[in-house]
Amino acid sequence: MAHRDPAAAVSGAQVSFIGHDCEHIPDFLGEKYGSLARRLDLSFNRLRSLAGLKDFSELEELIVDNNLLGNDLGLPRLPHLHTLTLNKNQITDIEALLEHLREVTPSLQYLSLLGNEACPNQLVSLDKDDDDYQRYRYFVLHKMPHLKFLDSRKVTRIEQAEADARGAFMKVVKPKVDADPSDQRSESSATPYTPLPRGSRDGKNHKGVFAKCRYVYYGKHSEGNRFIRNDQL
Repeated sequence: MAHRDPAAAVSGAQVSFIGHDCEHIPDFLGEKYGSLARRLDLSFNRLRSLAGLKDFSELEELIVDNNLLGNDLGLPRLPHLHTLTLNKNQITDIEALLEHLREVTPSLQYLSLLGNEACPNQLVSLDKDDDDYQRYRYFVLHKMPHLKFLDSRKVTRIEQAEADARGAFMKVVKPKVDADPSDQRSESSATPYTPLPRGSRDGKNHKGVFAKCRYVYYGKHSEGNRFIRNDQL
């Protein structure tokens, strides 16, 4: 039966700490739930680092959408983590991120980076199209060939074969930062985005969000990738 901590919603091995505008993960979360949590949702905060997850050694799923995480997010080693969503953060260097994830999340199979500049589609720039996005996918899958899902689309055998053959040459160039970082943070917090269903923002709702997707990003006027919950199939 679910119960509510003064600051966290807990249901079995699922812990949610959503919308508290914190810049760092509070110590009490790890002290109280680190050995318990298998799924942790830290969405809609202002996190700049994930170093506070050091006590969550058994974590299997981590959702940190709509935060302020950059290239130095500092994820500790999480050997059992298979699902990671980093949607709508401030990650620009895809290669550095992937090298970091390969080192600290050896079991990762589901990854989503929508809404970051490192993920080149129209969620971050109207100048990007499906070709830019596909090249990004090939590069990510070259670096992390064990992924089964990237963003909200299943990895196919044909796509993985192409990534193995040509992915090394599809490196995404790190975008130049022209605007003031404080302006970017303000814009990020003013227009929150998440591909997760509305119900998944509720701390009591812990249903899976990775499944077959009926919507695929195809170009400049599409609706974009979406997550489809299991109960919507």
